[in-house]
Amino acid sequence: MVSINEVNAQQLIKAVAKKLQEQAMPKPRYVGLVKSGAGKERVPLQDDFWYVRSAAILRQLYLKGPVGISRLRTYFGNRRRHLRIFKHHHYKAGGSLITDSLNALEKLGYVAKTKKGRAITPKGRSLLDKTANELVSG
Repeated sequence: MVSINEVNAQQLIKAVAKKLQEQAMPKPRYVGLVKSGAGKERVPLQDDFWYVRSAAILRQLYLKGPVGISRLRTYFGNRRRHLRIFKHHHYKAGGSLITDSLNALEKLGYVAKTKKGRAITPKGRSLLDKTANELVSG
């Protein structure tokens, strides 16, 4: 059995994103119109951005256990570059994208609410483990 730590993260996230897209995970209408955070200048250009972000969130829940939305916002945030004299500052990612993604994953049964935050369910672990095994086997 292969762990998700032994697989390239980008390949795993893209493979899980394809599976989420095949399962008809509900996608909000505003996804193509808004930036992913205050530190970004433009909207995401990928067509499957919503599914890739959801798969990345699912992977973070697998690795770091019960996690709240604030910590996920910090993780998916970025540093914004200012011109000339200002220092670079960290900006958090948008919270509505993360919240809606977690709610959609919860409807599919991959995530559950706990007192400490959102946690991955055995069904979600199974999805990630099976995808990692498929990537290793070929």
